[in-house]
Amino acid sequence: MDWLQVVVLSVVQGLTEFLPISSSAHLILVPVLTGWPDQGLAFDVALHVGTLAAVLLYFRGELAGMARSWTRSLTTRQLDGDAWLAWAVILGTIPVGLAGLAFKDIVEAYLRSPVTLSIGMIAFGLLLGWADWRRRGTRTEHELTWRDVLVVGCAQALALFPGTSRAGITITAGLLTGLSREGASRFSFLLSIPVIVLAGGLETLELLTNGHPVDWSALIAGAVLAGISAYLCIHWFLAFINRIGMQPFVAYRLLLGAVLLWIYL
Repeated sequence: MDWLQVVVLSVVQGLTEFLPISSSAHLILVPVLTGWPDQGLAFDVALHVGTLAAVLLYFRGELAGMARSWTRSLTTRQLDGDAWLAWAVILGTIPVGLAGLAFKDIVEAYLRSPVTLSIGMIAFGLLLGWADWRRRGTRTEHELTWRDVLVVGCAQALALFPGTSRAGITITAGLLTGLSREGASRFSFLLSIPVIVLAGGLETLELLTNGHPVDWSALIAGAVLAGISAYLCIHWFLAFINRIGMQPFVAYRLLLGAVLLWIYL
């Protein structure tokens, strides 16, 4: 990897991890469109570390309160808003964890193609646009019900399909259950924490067993750049989402999906 590739992939990962436009699609497409070699598993792990650090730093206050309340709930059996939100994040992660273990190899072997990506970008982009257009919800992430958690958690498992976008499908499901734009987005960001930990953990285990050499300077730079761009992305997304809505992201998904279909069909 040269330094231009390091910078571009790091910023792309940081910006797209938490936007409803599919980070995995962009990390697959950038090497395809530029002719760069695959960035390798070690670099993917570094990017995950950077984005994880960003979301932990941004939500550090909420996460500390959730951890205290969740720990207290184990002994008191009483749930306040923070404890329930912590349980919602845990329970909402189970479906994607099970789906990942069952279908990860199938997805990587048969579905990681530009045409498949374009189909996912367009189809789930239209679904996001419809959910945002018809939304009537005003509830926050602290007002989730069991049904909401089940719907959003199961929807998150669909993110295994390339082009879906984990953020996009969880925000879509949140809007459909009656959450506000900001509430759906914040719950989506919190749900990303265990998913990134699980994905990064599996990649780390694979990395440790393959014995490939590691370029530590590229990995450190990638993690830092991905973390900075991800933190800024979360901040500005939450600051403006109630004002701009989801339609700009829908338009981007449809345009990119159409261009990819035109190029590769």
